[in-house]
Amino acid sequence: MKIKEIVLLSVTTGLLVVGLTACTTPNEKEAKVSKADAEKIALNRVPNGTIKESELEKEKGKLIWSFDVATPGTKNITEVNVDAITGEIVAVDIETPEKEGKEAAEEGKK
Repeated sequence: MKIKEIVLLSVTTGLLVVGLTACTTPNEKEAKVSKADAEKIALNRVPNGTIKESELEKEKGKLIWSFDVATPGTKNITEVNVDAITGEIVAVDIETPEKEGKEAAEEGKK
């Protein structure tokens, strides 16, 4: 390939990747439930918990607030997913340190 073709292909690929990422990244404006309200809902589910991480994401076609909640006295993390449209809790999952390590390793491979 000629240099011009390589550069053009690289630029086109980069623009495509950026465009697709922008289309799939949820925007807080799409959520009808604010992050603060969703945090309260998640913390009501995990008494004495502290939110360590949060993000707005689309999962299984639903826009959700996902919270990782730490609880005193345990190394486990409780992941609470709150529907960003209705405010309903759609999933609660206890993640052990071992499970989190496996997930991090899998994400590192992607």
